[in-house]
Amino acid sequence: MEIFKEMAKEGHEQIIFFQEKKTGLKSIVAIHNTVLGPGLGGCRMWPYKTEEEALKDAMRLSKGMTYKSAIAGEDFGGAKTVIWGDPETDKSEGLFRVLGRYINGLGGRYSTGTDVGTTYDDFVILNKETPYVGALPKEYGGSGDSSIPTAYGVYNGIKACCKYKYGSDSLEGKTVAIQGLGKVGYKLAKHLLEEGCKVYGTDIKEEYLERARQLGVDIVKTDEIYDIDCDIFSPNALGAVINDNTIERLKCDIVAGAANNVLAEPRHGEMLHQKGILYAPDYVINGGGLIQVADELGNETYSEERVMRKCEGIYNQLLKIFKLAEEKDIPTHAAADHIVEERIETIATIHRIK
Repeated sequence: MEIFKEMAKEGHEQIIFFQEKKTGLKSIVAIHNTVLGPGLGGCRMWPYKTEEEALKDAMRLSKGMTYKSAIAGEDFGGAKTVIWGDPETDKSEGLFRVLGRYINGLGGRYSTGTDVGTTYDDFVILNKETPYVGALPKEYGGSGDSSIPTAYGVYNGIKACCKYKYGSDSLEGKTVAIQGLGKVGYKLAKHLLEEGCKVYGTDIKEEYLERARQLGVDIVKTDEIYDIDCDIFSPNALGAVINDNTIERLKCDIVAGAANNVLAEPRHGEMLHQKGILYAPDYVINGGGLIQVADELGNETYSEERVMRKCEGIYNQLLKIFKLAEEKDIPTHAAADHIVEERIETIATIHRIK
């Protein structure tokens, strides 16, 4: 990869590589845009096949965080950490403390928290070396489990999709196929079942499947989730699941879930648009976790009530995006991008006034 060329193309300000021999840490922090405020974004730990794959993931995810913060109306920029390693075997106290030292060295330019492959316990350790951590457990003075507002935001977003697509936001009798039954997917399934949905689900972890099965989710094989005849396909695991191979298999009216970077490429949003499938832009509908961390870091006192009210606002934000997309006859992800870029340009102009 031509890193500087790719940074210029995607608008990144800074990419930092960290390594430490004793602990085996290999990590990348990508800071995308800090016009709105300091970078904010979780830390993902994953056994990437190559350095380039890890770098691409960090860059893609950090840009998504810029857009997620902007669309949510928060005054934070976008950034992300990836750790190149297996979360099942490579974690240690030393690894997260070293990473905490490195992040602390950025002087508040970036704050982090949990993501795929990391847990709240990891960041209790990291917090020993830096205060720039969000969504710590409540017993450690943090705001707690960020998957709660994330799932609630996705639930409200799905209701908005149904309101736009069907004329009513009632979910009773709707069929939803959930890909990923982890921290967010499981809580989302609870919301949907409580409102009378028929829910199918899948995951790669057997313990997640068993927990969801007991909840009342009909479990299907991992690859079969794309073929379910449903109203809503809800991706809640890793990204790039809407691609050339899967779009033709989808039998749904709506794609709406908590996964980041759901579209493998922007053109896949255009393909959904052409097929008449309503897409809730991922960084809009899954913004609940960011809203929580932004409230924790951006205010003297954290307010759960304030956070959940903002998550309910995802409903109206999506309806605004859908209306703009209809007026301009453009895909919904392009309409969301337009709103984000307009806000960033406006704030940049304001910041130039001395």
